[in-house]
Amino acid sequence: MNSPPDTPPAADEQTAKAPVPDAELLTRHIAGDPHAFSEIVKRHRDRMWAVALRTLGDPDEAADAVQDAFVSAYRKAGTFRGEAAVTTWLHRIVVNACLDRMRRKSVRPVADDELVEAAERETPVLDQTSEREVSMEVSAALKLLPSDQRAALVLVDMMGYSVEDAAQVLEVPSGTVKSRCARGRAKLAPILSHLRNRSDLTRVSSAKGAELRDG
Repeated sequence: MNSPPDTPPAADEQTAKAPVPDAELLTRHIAGDPHAFSEIVKRHRDRMWAVALRTLGDPDEAADAVQDAFVSAYRKAGTFRGEAAVTTWLHRIVVNACLDRMRRKSVRPVADDELVEAAERETPVLDQTSEREVSMEVSAALKLLPSDQRAALVLVDMMGYSVEDAAQVLEVPSGTVKSRCARGRAKLAPILSHLRNRSDLTRVSSAKGAELRDG
């Protein structure tokens, strides 16, 4: 006797298996769902951590910034209006948390010649530079940039964001992001000139696989 044909799953079962959109989770959180925001954190914490770590260059500072950002997002969820994706909204909060920490620690802008001198002191030229060492050198160089240029370069050159998406995160015009990136790359060029043309320089990027541009 032939077996009955498989019964296709009910529409409700298919819907149950589909991931709940971020915006819906945020709506549920606002409505009082005690688990909705935890799911948002699970989905995006690694990406937020990567942004914070590359922007601040310090694991402890990055951890504190991400924690501050998620606390802020938890409390301010009602301010989300849906003009941008939830991920963009979260990135904006994380970047602002990083910038706040950077500004509190910044005493004065660093002159261009001081950037080069500091890089020569802190970042030795190595003939056989591993991928990890390259990443450390780039991170050290980024720390020497003004906060606005650093944030733009991290998003565009290291995290693989388009200029338009970075502009949304930073809440500035696209032209401003382009300008900040151009100025940042120009300052990094002499500092990282010994890494130019190294194949492993292109490996210090995010999960998106965006290459780090050398200007």
